[in-house]
Amino acid sequence: MNSTNRMNRRNARVSVAARMTALVAVPVIALCGACGGGDDSAGAGKKGDAIADVPDAPVPSTSKGESARPAGKSAFYDAQLKYVQCMRVKGGYKDFPDPKLSGYLDWAKVNAIGAQPGRNDGIKGGKNGACVGELQAAMNAEPKRDQQQAYESMLAHAQCMRDNGVSKFANPTMSGGNAQPGGDPDPTSRSIDTESPSYKQARKACESKLLDGLDGMQ
Repeated sequence: MNSTNRMNRRNARVSVAARMTALVAVPVIALCGACGGGDDSAGAGKKGDAIADVPDAPVPSTSKGESARPAGKSAFYDAQLKYVQCMRVKGGYKDFPDPKLSGYLDWAKVNAIGAQPGRNDGIKGGKNGACVGELQAAMNAEPKRDQQQAYESMLAHAQCMRDNGVSKFANPTMSGGNAQPGGDPDPTSRSIDTESPSYKQARKACESKLLDGLDGMQ
């Protein structure tokens, strides 16, 4: 009997210890589960923040209506804007268009102004060269361009122009690692009539071949 009693008391102690262990383990597991949930939430928050920091596309304007400037190009944009302002005030072109958000001029609009009777002289640099300094400063501030891509873009454009009836439109060239525009074979003695309806039609058909900023080069 004594042996039996001792065994019963021992089993009872083991049972109580097991129950106590289980009771302690439950809140620990619950706490760990809460910690795990907290980590996931923090991780999700960090991921959300990271996504929010990188917008899908440039915002065209700020809440105050100011022009938004793409990162890394603000100096170029500012220089181009000064040139545009000079063209309006000193250069004789009050309707000279704003630069695009990229900083490059909208040459479709610029050329449309230059195509008006008596308005082509000075369309680049202003009348009497009033804005040549600002133009040069804008050119110097232009972000570095991949010259091979520029060459390929102008080459595709030149081919397109010939395919659309401007047979004398010359290919661009590479000189010293820099892409040189094509177009009229001899700019000092023009053989391409840029005011003709056929040229303007070809220009419109091929404008998508040129990268941003190259449309005013050839």
